[in-house]
Amino acid sequence: MPELPDISAYLNALQARIVGQPLQRVRLNSPFLLRTATPPISEAAGHQVTELRRIGKRLSFGLDNGLWLVLHLMIAGRLHWRAPGVTLKGRNNLAAFDFPDGTLVLTEAGTKRRASLHVVKGEEGLRSVDPGGIEVFDSDLEAFIAAMSAENRTLKRALTDPRILSGIGNAYSDEILHAARLSPITLTSKLSPEEWERLFAATRGTLQVWIDRLGAEAAKGFPEKVTAFRTDMAVHGRYGRPCPRCGEPVQRIRYADNETNYCAKCQTGGRVLADRALSRLLGADWPRTLDELEALKRR
Repeated sequence: MPELPDISAYLNALQARIVGQPLQRVRLNSPFLLRTATPPISEAAGHQVTELRRIGKRLSFGLDNGLWLVLHLMIAGRLHWRAPGVTLKGRNNLAAFDFPDGTLVLTEAGTKRRASLHVVKGEEGLRSVDPGGIEVFDSDLEAFIAAMSAENRTLKRALTDPRILSGIGNAYSDEILHAARLSPITLTSKLSPEEWERLFAATRGTLQVWIDRLGAEAAKGFPEKVTAFRTDMAVHGRYGRPCPRCGEPVQRIRYADNETNYCAKCQTGGRVLADRALSRLLGADWPRTLDELEALKRR
């Protein structure tokens, strides 16, 4: 699932391509993509894109008539920049957004249609699709601790809960916890002041590294290879491979639709996390599906 660094790369690539340009039309190739009926999507045609924003893991396009188009790519949704008026062929092509100089195409691999498009009006409409998590780069340590410790959760769950932090998912939470040298199943109530400082610094540092890296790639061309598994990640998607810090094999935890990668030597005092107590903990703390997690909103 594209997360904060990936969404930032998309937005950077789109800034020069569509801001200030009229959205000539929206072509929908899937009846499941559009999740709102009012305002009608037809009201977007012909209006200029004035602003781009990220809301959690969502991309938002602001138009000069006050409408916002909000795209949530979920797990398998991806964006592509194509020639103007390109034909939508195949069931994986869900929508096309036509501009004078090119067409933004939304695709989704697989058979499950999780990606969504919402059309909303103004700032109030945007708030209706915002899960409510804080922006890490707009927060200090005190605000970070307050958000993360509002509920007693495992660090993995707290980092990926969209009501707590904005834009972080499975991949970068693994990288953050490895950088902070903390176990994914440590409860937020158990962290010491020094560990909170380490986690806060690792969260901001890890995200900034990947924002800069993916932004540099996007400057060379539209980001076509957005993936949760990158060869230069430390632990995510690297089960069985050596930890770049200590050389021990990366471990994994599997529960329902979730997988967490970690280094036992660096993060859990050498303990491999695989016992009945762990299964009970995960069952109580983690949603069974990523869809359930993404659907959470602050009340």
